[in-house]
Amino acid sequence: MLPILFADKLTAWITPLWMLSVGVFAGVLILTLFYGFLFLVSRRGAAAFSEGIRESWLMPVFYLCMFLCVFSLVALPVVPFKSLLSAVSRIPSVGPADEQVDVPKADNQFTIPIPFRLSEIREFSLSSDRPISVLTHVTRGGGQFGEMKVFPGENPSWKKAGPLEKAFDPETVSEWTVKNLGDQPAKLTIHYVTDIEFPQVRVIPFVATLLVALVTVYMLLRWMAPKVSAIALATSNEAMGQPLFYLVLIVGSVLLLTFLYIPYNTFGEDIKMLKDSGLTCIMLGAILLAVWSASTSISDEIEGRTALTLLSKPISRRQFVIGKFLGIVGPVIVVHLILGAVLLATVSYKVVYDARETAQTDPTWQQCFVEVIKTTPGMVLSMYETLVMAAISVAMSTRLPMIANLLVCVSIYVLGHLAPMIVNSSMGKFAIVEFIGQFIATILPNLDHFNIQAAIAAGADVPPEYLLWTLVYCVLFCLSAMLLALALFEDRDLA
Repeated sequence: MLPILFADKLTAWITPLWMLSVGVFAGVLILTLFYGFLFLVSRRGAAAFSEGIRESWLMPVFYLCMFLCVFSLVALPVVPFKSLLSAVSRIPSVGPADEQVDVPKADNQFTIPIPFRLSEIREFSLSSDRPISVLTHVTRGGGQFGEMKVFPGENPSWKKAGPLEKAFDPETVSEWTVKNLGDQPAKLTIHYVTDIEFPQVRVIPFVATLLVALVTVYMLLRWMAPKVSAIALATSNEAMGQPLFYLVLIVGSVLLLTFLYIPYNTFGEDIKMLKDSGLTCIMLGAILLAVWSASTSISDEIEGRTALTLLSKPISRRQFVIGKFLGIVGPVIVVHLILGAVLLATVSYKVVYDARETAQTDPTWQQCFVEVIKTTPGMVLSMYETLVMAAISVAMSTRLPMIANLLVCVSIYVLGHLAPMIVNSSMGKFAIVEFIGQFIATILPNLDHFNIQAAIAAGADVPPEYLLWTLVYCVLFCLSAMLLALALFEDRDLA
């Protein structure tokens, strides 16, 4: 039954996922070429590169990438791959440009080839040093046959109103007719702005860049801080070896697929509830794994005297704490990538599923793509919040046992989301409540910064600037938590 349901309108909901998979395929290809180059130049470097992937948390990411690469090939028969890949190749060729044409005098049938592709034009304007008339064939913004009269000092323009607008009539027109209205030669200047026919394909090089950047940052860490990376490697492998890691992945995947068919009774807005529920599920699972891993990796090692043995080697306490934190970051990234891929697949299919359930017109793949892209900022913010909670858990684990650490982290999680509400509700009413709210908001992280439930409910986009500033906030608070961890661990008696 399930495969039959998912087979409905394959092109619409698979095409966005296919583009993401092609981006992963391109990233894997770049990394493969780099490995081949290393193999020819330095066998030792190639072996270190391969070992860095096999022995770390990058290996599950590699498996996910291989699955997506296979998916990108299997899905070819049901996606318009020729037109999409053609649009990718046109990315360097679009943008603003100018074209100048000399129009002879007393010529009413002078024709010029249209200097841009009709499918790529977004706007254009005309200017001339002499009076002329141009038959542009635009469907609006001109007279008969889209005639635009151009006089010196005037710049008639046209701009595409929307992606579905029929810009030219006929759509196969290839040239413009220019009439010189004076008795002197004229110089026509055409300023135009083009964009690829399917701007959505820009996600392909973006995903490839992210994958290459992820592997590059990890390899640079191994090269620049070998001791810290060794501790991080052991910590991440230990975290991914726990049953909790697989439990989070399995239960999270089952819940995300279940959310797809739950009737939310929201009168056509079920997809918003799916996004909110899915993002919350991923975040809570990742936070649980991060807090649990920090407790077992740091607190248990201190209590079991394993940390004392480790620190007897040429490893400082600072390297120990930082390595533990970075080792927890790896499994968190793996959880977000795997469960995030499942969430994006359910969101893409939910558009088709809801349209069928509510007897709406069949959605296009562009509509599915919009919903998928609107979900990705929530996944990024979820990872930020998980990293903040992981840093706090690492700091608490240097002094507290597992149960106490879990209780403290749960309390901070609740207060971090309630602090803005406490401050706003007590403003100008009760001084003591206002003071407590301000105190909590000052010393604890404002986790509400990472919550985009309001944006999801309103159907609004999350601007990249917001993601950047929340990243700065996340980094600063993680650094503060690391300083607290170092202060608490510095004089901790390990004997």
